Amino acid sequence: MAKASFFLKEPTSKTDTLVFLYFNFGNRRMKYSTGEKINPKYWNYENQRAKETKLFKEYPEFNARLNDCAEKARSAYRKILNDGESVTLTNLRKELDSTYKKQEKAQKLDLLGFIGMFIKETTGIRSNNTTKAYQNALNHLKNYCRDKNCKIDFDTIDMSFYNSYTKYLIEDLDLAQNTVGNKIKNLKVFMGEAYERGLHKNLEFRSRKFKKTTEETDKIYLNVKELEMIYKHDLSANQKLERVRDLFIIGCFTGLRFSDFIQLGKENIIDDNKVKIRTQKTKDTVIIPLHPYVREILEKYKWNIPDPISNQKMNKYLKEIGEDAKINGKIQVRITKGGELKKSTPDKFSLISTHTARRSFASNCYLAGIPAITIMKVTGHKSESSFLRYIRISQEENANKLLDHPFFN
Repeated sequence: MAKASFFLKEPTSKTDTLVFLYFNFGNRRMKYSTGEKINPKYWNYENQRAKETKLFKEYPEFNARLNDCAEKARSAYRKILNDGESVTLTNLRKELDSTYKKQEKAQKLDLLGFIGMFIKETTGIRSNNTTKAYQNALNHLKNYCRDKNCKIDFDTIDMSFYNSYTKYLIEDLDLAQNTVGNKIKNLKVFMGEAYERGLHKNLEFRSRKFKKTTEETDKIYLNVKELEMIYKHDLSANQKLERVRDLFIIGCFTGLRFSDFIQLGKENIIDDNKVKIRTQKTKDTVIIPLHPYVREILEKYKWNIPDPISNQKMNKYLKEIGEDAKINGKIQVRITKGGELKKSTPDKFSLISTHTARRSFASNCYLAGIPAITIMKVTGHKSESSFLRYIRISQEENANKLLDHPFFN
């Protein structure tokens, strides 16, 4: 009986090594290079596949390619038998080579085709927001080709393209600087993934000049007094807004993302004083003290979280709640859009969104004197520098915090 198995060329290697297919039939064995490479530390020797670990995020696609290789070998073996021939090492290898060459010819992908395939492969593996961002990046590349009447492929992604594409996004589409940066970031993801698969050898996308542009944004947070105003505001006449308010307050005092705090239940409460949950985005488990407001809300709903609504609708209702609760004051907002710095002073309540909850948690904890590294255990920030860019406190609030430091006393 024919059997396919996989083995590493250099099992003790500290770097990537080739994976070989061993195809046994009768008392013979064909050794065939799959062309795939993997670091042995990510290899499961018992299952003869890549380990299912977030340290090797591409394991689903990698294992799928190995499964495909094994199936091709079995198909080649069956074809020779069905043709009435005896299977030999020579004709089996020849048939398998032929199969791969036909596939390569049929499936030769250009850049846009690869991105579309990559999005399909990662849907369900990456978060919904990431999948949407990938699709949006692909759409912008297609529109660029259409509007500029040009074609792009792996070998055309260079600094000339970078300058032309970013100019198109800024001047033609009037996009904000951070939005442009995200389009470049995702293009670099696509080019990097294609490079790892051996689809091109163009490394200009790794140039320091081929960079994701960023701009510090004027995001708001709500201080403890403002959160108390929202929490204690009477919304009993409008149960829809009351449920949205309660969900938002949970986010403000747990630091969880929208996708996480809408799933809280009795099973997430441990020792009657802590919240424990495995986050959707990072798959990390976080444990957070149970704030009195969060307890009151959970008890109010008999430990069953209010039915969630879409993020978009919740953002709309939060602005209504903020205005009704008198979260007043003008906020100066600056954003580079279409290559120009634009300023505006909207009402603070008009800037409230679900993500304001997480920023409020981080900023209020920081102002309360909780060490940054402790807050980061909840928010998931990997570096203190990225965390400090995330919190939103004014110069005056920072000065007031310093007043309590021994250096100034």
